[in-house]
Amino acid sequence: MKRPLLIVVFVFIVSAVMLSACGGGTPTSESSIPKEYAGKTNPYAGDADAIAAGKVLFEAQCSSCHGPGGKGDGPAGQALNPPAADLTKVTEGDDYEFYRISEGGGFAPYNSAMPPHKSTLTEDQIWKIISFVDSLK
Repeated sequence: MKRPLLIVVFVFIVSAVMLSACGGGTPTSESSIPKEYAGKTNPYAGDADAIAAGKVLFEAQCSSCHGPGGKGDGPAGQALNPPAADLTKVTEGDDYEFYRISEGGGFAPYNSAMPPHKSTLTEDQIWKIISFVDSLK
């Protein structure tokens, strides 16, 4: 009788270890990018005119939370939980930035107050904002 119980306990422990190794936790940014955004690249990367236009858009759409320099120190961002991100420290690629601006952060694993901008900004405008943010790094 002891041996079958020992086998059941062993199988349970091994299963639990395998399941914990296979999933759970916060996904990496790359694994959390939906297919429709994965692989997108900024057509305006390094373009001075796009950076200037992106700065104007950023000031109107983003600086109240992220601050004028993108450090997450805007007046509205101070009261958020989690606080607004310091965009000068974002190391993910263009596709991740485009995804997060488009879809916002009001869902797991981000759970932030960032609103989605896909219905208020064009793709062109989002890329210009990304160009400006990238110039801050």
